[in-house]
Amino acid sequence: MVMPENEVICTGMIDRIGLETSNVTFKTSSNSVEESLPIPTHKIGLQKVANMLLDPEKGVIKSTAEIDAVGHRVVHGGSEFSDTVKINEKVKAKIKQLFELAPLHNPANLEGINVAGEIFNSAEQIAVFDTAFHQTMPEVAYKYAIPNYLLTENKVRVYGFHGTSHKYVSEKAIKFLENSSKIITIHLGNGCSMAAVKDGKCIDTTMGFSPSNGLIMGTRAGDIDQSVIFYMIKNLDYTPDEVNAVLLKQSGMLGLTGYSDLRDIEAQAEKGNKDCQLALLMNAYRIKKTIGSYTAVLNGLDAIVFTAGIGENSSYMRQLICTDMDYFGIELDKEKNQIRSKEVREISQSNSKATVLVVPTDEEFEIANQVYHLLQNS
Repeated sequence: MVMPENEVICTGMIDRIGLETSNVTFKTSSNSVEESLPIPTHKIGLQKVANMLLDPEKGVIKSTAEIDAVGHRVVHGGSEFSDTVKINEKVKAKIKQLFELAPLHNPANLEGINVAGEIFNSAEQIAVFDTAFHQTMPEVAYKYAIPNYLLTENKVRVYGFHGTSHKYVSEKAIKFLENSSKIITIHLGNGCSMAAVKDGKCIDTTMGFSPSNGLIMGTRAGDIDQSVIFYMIKNLDYTPDEVNAVLLKQSGMLGLTGYSDLRDIEAQAEKGNKDCQLALLMNAYRIKKTIGSYTAVLNGLDAIVFTAGIGENSSYMRQLICTDMDYFGIELDKEKNQIRSKEVREISQSNSKATVLVVPTDEEFEIANQVYHLLQNS
């Protein structure tokens, strides 16, 4: 079931929250607003969104009572939530319990829920969990090689994240290709993850117990030998909290280059910055290794799908990733790769055995659709 009209009334985004300057965009059929100003917290950002919606000249509603439901992307649902749910105090308490597993996301998610509850106080607040799509992973993929009680009693396992995006783009890819059962989806933004999707279901993904491992990300280290953590604590006198802060907030592309935004890193690389050049190669190298391993577990490869901010917009990263991948049947068309579009598009050569797609993600649509579906069946 999908929403009956699928009409987008307005769109908007705030990025670079917490940095010196944030970017705010807000678009309707008749107006477009772009601003650059400091947005230090997610709460201030959401208040800004509400003010724009209610703006008497450029907004789209006259009263918050016009909003029937607010859908929230919640990163970590643990083992409690595998479906979209209405938010109550019990749900909020569980989201809070999972702060330690998603410290960069769940606190902001819960803050958004609380602020939205204050602003849109007559609307249903609905949670859509990023972990839900990955619940189809087989035990061989989600179980860690640690004592069994840590799974049975403490629920320590692979959960996977960015599930809303992976679900949306894999379904779009399957529809576009008409006959494709073995797909690797590559979500590249400030957070990065990949998923192996077979017959529409996730069978493996790069993020695990928390959204901190796997690929190199904006500020997150991704995969790292756990011995490094103990070495930092025992030999370098870091506290556990300090190690956590280093790996989540000071590592990844930021730790390698001094920049967390790929647009800045690519610009510096073009100017000859060797740290930035190496960081881009490292990022692509880890993605290429994962394509190889996922091709193995899928026992073949029909298509790879690039999505999210970097995946959709960085032709350079796509080229780095697809170079020297002909063994896997991946042949990139350099001219098609340069085309910018908001539509699903194929960027592989006509003789490429594996299709390379760019599929713009639309997590907002997917969240709205799931919210609508839930309310229709309530």
